[in-house]
Amino acid sequence: MLATFSDYFDLNKLMGMLPNASEHGKDIDQMLNICHWFMLILFAVWFGIYCAALIKFRKGRHPKADYHGMRGHVSSHLEFSVIILEAVILFGLGIPLWAKRVAQIPDQEKSDDTKVLKIRAIGFQFGWQLHYAGADGKFGRQNTHFIVPGANPLGIDPNDENGKDDAVVLNNMHLVYGKATIVRVSSLDVIHGFALHQMRVQQDAIPGTEAPMWFRPVALSPADGWQIICAQLCGAGHPGMIANYFCDTDKDYAAWYKEQMDLTQSKLADQRKDIEAKEAKEAAEAKAEAEHPHGAEHGEAKH
Repeated sequence: MLATFSDYFDLNKLMGMLPNASEHGKDIDQMLNICHWFMLILFAVWFGIYCAALIKFRKGRHPKADYHGMRGHVSSHLEFSVIILEAVILFGLGIPLWAKRVAQIPDQEKSDDTKVLKIRAIGFQFGWQLHYAGADGKFGRQNTHFIVPGANPLGIDPNDENGKDDAVVLNNMHLVYGKATIVRVSSLDVIHGFALHQMRVQQDAIPGTEAPMWFRPVALSPADGWQIICAQLCGAGHPGMIANYFCDTDKDYAAWYKEQMDLTQSKLADQRKDIEAKEAKEAAEAKAEAEHPHGAEHGEAKH
């Protein structure tokens, strides 16, 4: 009954809410529509009571003030009714919907890796780094020692096997139609907010923590995609913190991901060569020092 009412009398559309593109979004929209109708009815009732009070207790009709006010229990009954309705919305709709979402989150370790798209979203002033786990469903090991601005901004270990199919993309996230997606949200500096309005999800990005959120896209994105919104005022450049996300078919996503993975792995391969060359140079110097520990002193002694 509530679902039918929500479909035919949708205040969300009148308020300019963006179209839903996620599997669970319909439940979110239904709850919001009921809340909007409740607030509209509540506003109309209280505004009616206010106008009636202005007319009934105007100065012309009551030249002498009545300091006792209302003696009945109508106001108490109205306030109690509002509390009951709010409790019904909270405990009957809000909390069960939240519990359902938490209970249905895919198990990141036990689930079939091919059925879950795993992404890490790392906010910074002012953009998002998107780290994809790849086909194996495992993120490459990270260490600040490997951070190279522009080439390896997240410090992925170039020698870690789990990172051989990873991809790191700046301000551009692609999803797969119908595929469950887990995004682990964090931040490098200040608090940001990772909001995907069409997916009806939002998660604060807090430095030093990783918080998961999940959803399943059920609509393809337009050609220009949708916007990733930063939902927290994160600094002077906040208005320019613009990123996009897309929902693709399996074929389109595979082509896009191959391109991004190849680009990422090419940068990691170059870093791996630099590390190997540095290690080889250090080993050669150490070997030379070990073979001729006092070469310089001996040379001076001969003179």
